[in-house]
Amino acid sequence: SLAVVAPGIAEALFATAIGLFAAIPAVIAYNAFSQRLNRLESRLGRFADGLHAMFSRELEVEG
Repeated sequence: SLAVVAPGIAEALFATAIGLFAAIPAVIAYNAFSQRLNRLESRLGRFADGLHAMFSRELEVEG
C-alpha cells in the first residue's frame, strides 16, 4: 500500500535533491574550469607556433 512505500519514496526523493544540490554547482565549476583550460591551451599553442616561426627565421638567416 501507499503508506508502506511512501517513506522510502520520500527518502529517495530527498537523496536525489541533495545529490542535485551538490552536482549542479560541480558541473558549472567543471565547465568554467574546462573553458579556461581550453583558452590557455589555445594561447600556449599560438605562442609555441610564433616561437617556432621566429627560430625558423633565425636559422634561415644564419644558415
